[in-house]
Amino acid sequence: MKIAVTYDNGSIFQHFGHTEQFKLYEVEAGKVVSAQVIDTNGSGHGALAGILHYLGAEVLICGGIGGGAQMALAEAGIRLFGGVSGDADAAVEAYLAGNLEYNPNVRCSHHDHEHGDGAHTCGSHGCGSHSCH
Repeated sequence: MKIAVTYDNGSIFQHFGHTEQFKLYEVEAGKVVSAQVIDTNGSGHGALAGILHYLGAEVLICGGIGGGAQMALAEAGIRLFGGVSGDADAAVEAYLAGNLEYNPNVRCSHHDHEHGDGAHTCGSHGCGSHSCH
């Protein structure tokens, strides 16, 4: 099994779409047998799920993540544990022990605001092309 974590200097990076690195853990018999840091080479939101799929990741542990990225991960068959913060290695150990605390309804903070009647959120399209206040 391979577990990926959005990574920044030992910690879980808090914005999936802007992560510059993943730490990829190889797990056998419930134990981490190896880990390596993978550079995303500046790939944006859309390409990151593809990178994880290519690397063989089955699980992603991250901080904030938008709805479009969540759908892309689901389509790639990658289980998401979002809304996690703190030390990356500790989060993987908590996951393996079955006690990782995460928020299954996590969204990146800049995707949370609503428009007018509350029926629409910015979701996967971002907020750059119109004013969301």
